[in-house]
Amino acid sequence: MSKIILIIDDEEDVKDIAQMGLKMATDWQVITASTGKEGLDLAKNSQPEVILLDLMMPEWDGKETLRQLKANPSTAAIPVILMTAKTQSAIAPELAELDLAGVITKPFRPLELPEQISQILSRGE
Repeated sequence: MSKIILIIDDEEDVKDIAQMGLKMATDWQVITASTGKEGLDLAKNSQPEVILLDLMMPEWDGKETLRQLKANPSTAAIPVILMTAKTQSAIAPELAELDLAGVITKPFRPLELPEQISQILSRGE
């Protein structure tokens, strides 16, 4: 059974690149959302194994989307990996307060993305 991965990002090119890398290197099923609200609905309905979440989005930013995911009993246990163009050191204080499985810095290498996700998830087990 292949994993389901949900990518929540308002930038189409980021979603396309991530999806391409994941599909080329794995048999994971990739679903995407462009807004936090859409992502929350998809997460509730499809119960992905992991969510890749953009930090900077209109309406609900990554932190608000994460708060909504963690507040909902049907999505609270899904690991969330934050994707951000900001350096981890610049936002480390913000990240320390969040219930994240890990952080992937943009730009990322599409074919290395599955390995990065697997490493982050294995640390959390």
